[in-house]
Amino acid sequence: MTTVHPATGLDLAGQEYQFTDTDFQTIAVLAHARYGLHLQSSKKPLVYSRLTKRLRALGLPDFESYCSLLSDAAGQDEQAHLLSALTTNVTHFFRERHHFTYLRERILPPLVRQAKQGGAARIWTSACSAGQEAYSIAAMVLDICPEAARLDIKILASDVDPQMVQHARRGSYDAEQLAAIPPEYRSLMTETPPGATDFQIRRALQSLVTFGELNLIADWPMRRRFDVIFCRNAAIYFDKDTQNRLWQRFADVLHCDGHLMIGHSERLTGPAEAHFRSAGITTYQRLPRAPGQQPAAIKD
Repeated sequence: MTTVHPATGLDLAGQEYQFTDTDFQTIAVLAHARYGLHLQSSKKPLVYSRLTKRLRALGLPDFESYCSLLSDAAGQDEQAHLLSALTTNVTHFFRERHHFTYLRERILPPLVRQAKQGGAARIWTSACSAGQEAYSIAAMVLDICPEAARLDIKILASDVDPQMVQHARRGSYDAEQLAAIPPEYRSLMTETPPGATDFQIRRALQSLVTFGELNLIADWPMRRRFDVIFCRNAAIYFDKDTQNRLWQRFADVLHCDGHLMIGHSERLTGPAEAHFRSAGITTYQRLPRAPGQQPAAIKD
């Protein structure tokens, strides 16, 4: 049993709450099984600092009680708070601009032509966080193709964190976020309601994006292939085996010649490497499929 200092309320290790190796392992195993997060033992101080706010909010005396809550049927909602606490949802509009330059110059023109000729265009931002990435893509689509809403051009934006998905659907952001939007896109993308300090994403952009919750390590409900997939700064939370499976699953749901964009600190690895060629900085293009390689559940 940890001895608590009578004056500070901290245990002898200087911690507000007792946090044993067993507590850490319980959280690490659950986070990996539920969300694919890879928490090495060196992350124990980080996990402690991120989760103490949850213990305070819940009025729990220690991490043993918190682990019991997470494992109980009544604590299912708390798992979403656990995810939010352990991952970093810091992003901004047009983050890693080289991807958007490539998207505008190389990918969107033929996709728009395809849609104007009666075809479909599908873009998936698979770890959309609070929606900035999806709305940045929508702005480029609308700038190139003002009639996009009348064509079969769709952007799917998903995230495992329900709080982030709700934020994204609202399309409301604080004024500091405006600085990341290039001046030439601000009037196209944003409006500020009278008396408000936050700005709002315009309805024309919101109509191009469908937001939903999706766990990348669970089953995917999509039954059509994508032309472009963004998955940036999500795989860094996974171990190598989980990353390799994820890259392969993306390869399976991309059209031939479709593109995959990943984060600046991520690298395409594993068997999926054989299905892609490098097309730019952390940008990969799907190679043609070998005969018999097409999964029956996915349609072109």
